[in-house]
Amino acid sequence: MLALIGGTGLYELPGMVIDERIDAPTPFGAASGAVARGRVGGRELLFLARHGAGHRLLPHEVNYRANVYALKRAGATMLVTVSAVGSLAETIEPGDLALPGQYFDWTRGARRASFFGDGVAAHVSTARPVSARLAEWVRQGAAAERITLHYDVTYACVEGPRLGTRAESFFLQHAGCHVVGMTNVPEVFLAREAQMAYASIGIVTDYDCWRDDPGHDASVAAILERYAASLATVRRLLDALLATDAPEAEPEIRAALRDAMLTRDDALTPEQREWLDVLRR
Repeated sequence: MLALIGGTGLYELPGMVIDERIDAPTPFGAASGAVARGRVGGRELLFLARHGAGHRLLPHEVNYRANVYALKRAGATMLVTVSAVGSLAETIEPGDLALPGQYFDWTRGARRASFFGDGVAAHVSTARPVSARLAEWVRQGAAAERITLHYDVTYACVEGPRLGTRAESFFLQHAGCHVVGMTNVPEVFLAREAQMAYASIGIVTDYDCWRDDPGHDASVAAILERYAASLATVRRLLDALLATDAPEAEPEIRAALRDAMLTRDDALTPEQREWLDVLRR
C-alpha cells in the first residue's frame, strides 16, 4: 500500500475520502498525528502530516521513528513524501521540484536515527536509499504533466531549525549536494529499515544563501510564499500519480532486513519481537 507524508502546508490530502483515523501509540512514542486511511479515486492509501496539525513540530522535534512505524503497521510498503528544499545549484530554480536519489546526512545526532539499538542489532544497506521504481513513477508523472522535476539529485539534510550560514552552504555544494532540507533524514533511512520503498518530492523554495546577492538569501517569509505558490503544482502531480497504479517495491527493499540482522530471534524479548515483526512485514 502507498503512504504519503505531507510537509509544510500539506496537512491533509485534498480529495481523500477518509475511512479511518489510526491514532494508536507506537513502541517508539507518539507519531506526529493520526494516520488517515482512505481512498483517492478508488485507490487505497495512507496519509500523515509530518509536522502535525497546525505545524506544531519543528524538523528536529518530529518523531520520525513513530511516523514510519505507524505507517508500516497500518500496511504501507511504499512511501512518498513532500518537503521544502533550498537549491544549491544555479540550474535548480525556486518553484521547480526536485527528486533526490542520494542523501548526505549533516544532522547532529539529536534525532533517533534508527529503530535498532538497545539490544537489537542490525545494519541495513543504504547505498541506494531511494526506490528506483518509485522515483521513476514520480518522474513519469511529472513528465506527463509537464512539470519541471530535477531527477536523481543529492539532498543534504541539516539539523535546523535555523537557516544555514554561507560557509555551510558552500561546504554542502563542494560535497556534491544539489538541494538542502531539514526533514528527509532519518525518514529515508528508517523507511529502508522498515523495508519500505521511499521517494521524496522536494519543493524548491530558494537558493539557500550561497549567492553573492543578499537579496537571494533564504528567509522564512520567502520560503513560505514560494512553497504556498508551488503547492498547487505538487497537488497536480499527486493527482496524476494517484490516477495510476504505483509500482511494486523492489524485492531487495522488501527484504532489506534479511541479511542485516545480527541479533538472533531467540535473544529478543517479546516486545522487541513484536515491533520487529511489523518492520519485517
